[in-house]
Amino acid sequence: MVKHVILITDGDKYARQAVELTADKLGCRCISRSSGNPTPLTGPQLVEFIQETPYDPILVMFDDCGFNGEGPGEKALEFVATHEDVQPLGAIAVASNSSFHEWSRVDVSIDQFGHLSEYGVDKDGVPDLELGRVAGDTVYVLDRLNLPVIVGVGDIGKVGGFDRPEKGAPVTMEAVKLVMERSGYH
Repeated sequence: MVKHVILITDGDKYARQAVELTADKLGCRCISRSSGNPTPLTGPQLVEFIQETPYDPILVMFDDCGFNGEGPGEKALEFVATHEDVQPLGAIAVASNSSFHEWSRVDVSIDQFGHLSEYGVDKDGVPDLELGRVAGDTVYVLDRLNLPVIVGVGDIGKVGGFDRPEKGAPVTMEAVKLVMERSGYH
């Protein structure tokens, strides 16, 4: 059976807390074991967990831990996104301040206040000078994939303090809702 997933390019403990909270509030599922810095599971392992999940859509985290080039998170992300039993609804491209800046195009970004922007955002959710792109360490592979929507956000679970789980992770919540809405998921 084909499962719907939302790909999230962050997996540290703060991201995990925000993504788990978002999944719970929106009635989605999160593969918590996909969190880690870097991603601890391979693409085939993640597809197995996705297929075992009885709910839909499923939020899956990927992280390269600042690895230069295509790291373990991006390898796993590409495998999952192109697997025949997985249908990506879109991706949340997370900005970072890694020393190796890769970037990806985004359809829209969400700033620290939850406003939509045609500009990219930085780690703190502040609009960048670049139109339609976000710099991060696990985003380069996104441009090779045929995804319905890519939403740029600051560092999930943090975003300069605006996305903390204690505050309800509002930026993460809006990003997941936006991916579901713009992908046509019902």
